[in-house]
Amino acid sequence: MIRWFFNIKAFILLALLAAIPTGEAFAGSPGETVERFQATLLEVMKGAKASNIQQRYSLLSPSVEKAFHIPLMVQIASGNYWKQATNTERLELVNAFRRMSILTLATLFDGYSGEIFKVVEEKPGPQKTTLVGTELIKADKSKVEIAYVTRPFPKGWRIIDVIVDSGISELMVRRSEYRQTLKKAGIPGLIKLLNGKADELASN
Repeated sequence: MIRWFFNIKAFILLALLAAIPTGEAFAGSPGETVERFQATLLEVMKGAKASNIQQRYSLLSPSVEKAFHIPLMVQIASGNYWKQATNTERLELVNAFRRMSILTLATLFDGYSGEIFKVVEEKPGPQKTTLVGTELIKADKSKVEIAYVTRPFPKGWRIIDVIVDSGISELMVRRSEYRQTLKKAGIPGLIKLLNGKADELASN
């Protein structure tokens, strides 16, 4: 059984999921960007039993890199602390968030039982965003609604947030989770926290 189905609201980052954008973003519409990312998720699910976490990480990394705008996501999640950070701290934070996020996906996508992803709609969102509504359809025909918040950038459409089951923004969840660490130890403390989580995941 796939563990992440039981904790989907906790791990979608965003989902989950992200990376510093170094390559070309997916061309085409917001829906096509999401479809291609979800196709990689499905590929990882189908091959999970025959792969280890590092192999799944390697498969997910380029897809996440092309689909998400992680620097902006990290900026939102860290709030005003981002403005106070040095350029080096910002780079280290983005790298830590990237590694932790992809390792989380690589850990939680551990099986396949006939699930499929389906894009069901595109509609305008606030502040020049486009919401891409999708469904995760399980083998028993039950569904999980996943909405991706996308924005146009010079290299194409990128995902900047994920909303599950019409609930709260995952970025806002992360911002709440990081608040105490940022208050106590600032950006360096958050970098240490995220790297620690990534190291723990990578050792599994």
